[in-house]
Amino acid sequence: MNIQEAKEQIRETVSIYLKKDRYGNYRIPSERQRPVFLLGAPGIGKTAIMVQIAREMGLPLVSYAMTHHTRQSALGLPKIVSRSYMGETFDISEYTMSEIIAAVYDSMEKSGRKEGILFLDEINCVSETLAPSMLQFLQYKTFGSHKVPEGWVVVTAGNPPEYNRAVHDFDIVTLDRLRIMEVAPDYETWQRYAVSRGFHQSILTYLDIRRDDFYHIEKQGGRVQYVTARGWEDLSEAITLYEESGFAVNDDLISQYIRHERIAGEFAAYYALFRKYGTDYGVSEVLAGHRSEASLQRAKEAPLDERISLIGLFVSAIRPDICQVMHTEDGIRQILPALRQLKGDVAAGKTADVIQALAALRDDERKAIADAAALGGLSDADRGKHQYAADFADEQVRKLQVCGDPSPAGQFDMVRQAYDIRLHYMRQLRDETAGRLKNILTFIDEAFGEGSEMLLLVTELTVDPDAARFVAEHSRETFAAYQERFMLGERGMQLRREAAALKAGRAALSEDADETGEL
Repeated sequence: MNIQEAKEQIRETVSIYLKKDRYGNYRIPSERQRPVFLLGAPGIGKTAIMVQIAREMGLPLVSYAMTHHTRQSALGLPKIVSRSYMGETFDISEYTMSEIIAAVYDSMEKSGRKEGILFLDEINCVSETLAPSMLQFLQYKTFGSHKVPEGWVVVTAGNPPEYNRAVHDFDIVTLDRLRIMEVAPDYETWQRYAVSRGFHQSILTYLDIRRDDFYHIEKQGGRVQYVTARGWEDLSEAITLYEESGFAVNDDLISQYIRHERIAGEFAAYYALFRKYGTDYGVSEVLAGHRSEASLQRAKEAPLDERISLIGLFVSAIRPDICQVMHTEDGIRQILPALRQLKGDVAAGKTADVIQALAALRDDERKAIADAAALGGLSDADRGKHQYAADFADEQVRKLQVCGDPSPAGQFDMVRQAYDIRLHYMRQLRDETAGRLKNILTFIDEAFGEGSEMLLLVTELTVDPDAARFVAEHSRETFAAYQERFMLGERGMQLRREAAALKAGRAALSEDADETGEL
């Protein structure tokens, strides 16, 4: 199965393990809840999906890599205690609580939840001294004399022996107590994740052209060469930050993440070409509405890989603005109800202290972030809107503390002005971004006409959650004509097939639009 299928099966497993009967007892008793064992190659996203599952299910997650543990840290340390038996006192040895079990109890204290997920990675690669205790844990859910609390679902992961020489084979008795899910690298599943996370377009377009380079591990003369999904993700983040900082992305940087000589070399060459296309086609000029005949003619005559790269360049150029618009809108939507409530309270004379009300809003938003962190964390979008609201409220508190106007009405007018400035900025950026997106669509239309490039561009945009929302809420009319032209009828079906050959995955436009408006 691929990693997305494994994620769904783990969600279902956690759900059924936590089901209770009418008396509050777990339908499947803890001792019969088989731990999940994710068996798959390194770097395919096993840890990432556990973070996602915990966040989506609102459950705390305790995660450990078992290769970092010794027998003492996993089981606890021995101590001497006195016990009386049959009227006699004896000194006996016990173990302190395992660091791992203690972390579960710490999580319960912080989150206020008695149920959660304990994720133990690399369980079949532990040290020789810890291996017997690991087997005991998988069979009985205990470390030393301390058991995993009831209500905590155990999920584990490990690598097949061909990827790690330190792997210990489990016996049949242990294997028969596990739910084993074998996970294989799958490009299309990873691609959907990568697009939704906004990975660097040079990586996305390179792998569209050379999908066999997505995941590769080989041995040559005793030397292991490899490239993994994790490597591409980390390289994407590095490239983005290097470009933002004005640092050069060179062969040395790429080879630090892509540990395969041929693939690293070919991607480095492609990246340089990708950057060159941006200059040759004048991507920034196209976004501004200035498209030259030379650029249009070159696009018409470009080979397949160059056209794919060009689409990637346009998406890469417009996506940061789209994300900024949508994240700012989300932040404004987050603070608007509270500000409207505050406005009404001030007008009705119910609030005498605007600073106190804003401080409460700030603290509530910060608490929402902290509470979510104890329950698996927040998505970037959700964290962003809570942080936006907290920062706005904190900024207004600090300004009002030195403004010198003691009246609630006067103070609220200052808050209104600050809000209006942000709202105006967001609307201006939204309109400018919609205009740049329209200029891209016009260029692609003029360059490729009835070709599948337009459908490829639309696919790229609508697979990305932020871009899909932007299109649905702010560029629907612009896109409507292209949707009708390229997605209906027999020609549309043919173009879909052509686009699928260029890039897998597509998503429907979101129809949801929340209010952002005046106070």
